[in-house]
Amino acid sequence: MQDTDQGQKIRLDKWLWHARFFKTRSIAAKEVGAGHVRVNSERVVKPATVVRAQDVLTFTQGRQVRVIRILGIGTRRGPAPEAQALYDDLDPPEARASRDDVPQNPAYDGKGRPTKKVRRKLDLNRSGALE
Repeated sequence: MQDTDQGQKIRLDKWLWHARFFKTRSIAAKEVGAGHVRVNSERVVKPATVVRAQDVLTFTQGRQVRVIRILGIGTRRGPAPEAQALYDDLDPPEARASRDDVPQNPAYDGKGRPTKKVRRKLDLNRSGALE
């Protein structure tokens, strides 16, 4: 954490973009505008909401809820290691481990794409009607 970041403040959507939680700043602004982000346990709906170091953010990212503490403001959207230095992840370690346990898509056992005949058979099995 840098000492110069203590008094600084930045727009919430810009910080979320700098810290690489969202791919674009407009996506971050839409999430904040939709009310999906909380700053220090208070729901915010304005992307221009000011955040500082030591603020705690709660928001969803994909299927998981992220809880993070801002450690620094940052001056640019830099590489991932630089972005990760801007925050501290407050999620419990078991929640972080469960992120890696996402089930994979079922794979087709044959080679390549299934034929029309095989696909029809799969569809019949899925709908509950067996041959």
